[in-house]
Amino acid sequence: MAFMKVLKNKSFFKRYQVKNRRRREGKTDYFARRKMVRQDKDKYNTRKYRLIVRITCSKIICQIAYATICGDKIVAQANSKELANFGVPVGHTNYAAAYCTGLLVARRVLKKYGLDEDFKGKEELDGEDYHIEDEEEEEGKRPFKVILDVGLQRTCVGARLWGALKGAADGGLHVPHNMKNFPGYKAPEEKGTDPEYDAEAHKERLFGMHVKEYMEQMEEEDPTKYEAHFSKYIANDIDAEKIEDMYTECHEKIREDPDCEKKEKTPITYTREACTMKASDGTEHNRSVRLTLKQRREKVQIKIAAWARKQAEE
Repeated sequence: MAFMKVLKNKSFFKRYQVKNRRRREGKTDYFARRKMVRQDKDKYNTRKYRLIVRITCSKIICQIAYATICGDKIVAQANSKELANFGVPVGHTNYAAAYCTGLLVARRVLKKYGLDEDFKGKEELDGEDYHIEDEEEEEGKRPFKVILDVGLQRTCVGARLWGALKGAADGGLHVPHNMKNFPGYKAPEEKGTDPEYDAEAHKERLFGMHVKEYMEQMEEEDPTKYEAHFSKYIANDIDAEKIEDMYTECHEKIREDPDCEKKEKTPITYTREACTMKASDGTEHNRSVRLTLKQRREKVQIKIAAWARKQAEE
């Protein structure tokens, strides 16, 4: 039998260090996070802002945050569900909604710091690549800079997160980027030639024209499937012809007033009796009481004693 070296021996386990919890759960890429968070030594305690874009099954979330020793601090946030307040009641996960959400969080954070009048961004949407720092360089003003944080998402061409980035850039934020992953970009076929960028194709995506084409195609080919697939659009009296106008009005409303509506606090109070929570409006809820360390240890000892009695009887 050949000699086999034991790699995971006692010395290995003595030096083994458990990875961070969010790394074990597969939620955070700490290699990428360190590069985004790391600050120059001569910029001590200077905030380094990130544009965080996350996409779920039902909404798109955009946040402006900076890192501290105690954890990340959120400066401003917006999600696509809020677009219902700006005239977009449906379609909160497509590319056009991602653009609106990025535009909303950009206008919100600039208004919070009093920079919304100085940096208005690109008011006419034509799909062309836009950088706010190129315009403001002559006047000597420095725009609000953020770094795109994509997390564990795939940065493929035409992904929805680029719509959020485009919205933030057009909204007046300085987001370092290029247009290689935008819809309509075509890489050069030969070395030394210039790439092609179809701004009109990107503009159609930003106004939801791909949704419009799909609605028209399905309505013509399979009306039954169209009624089921676009039932929320039909309920809100939105057809294919109204898609572009809906997003145009949304952009205008966001620029007029990006603030969110604050919900009124309900005057309901709660009182606890053991595991029962009684509300002032008469409703009751069950909430388990957290056991102390002593109680948990006593519970374990009771289980051990019960198991020992059972073994003795057998």
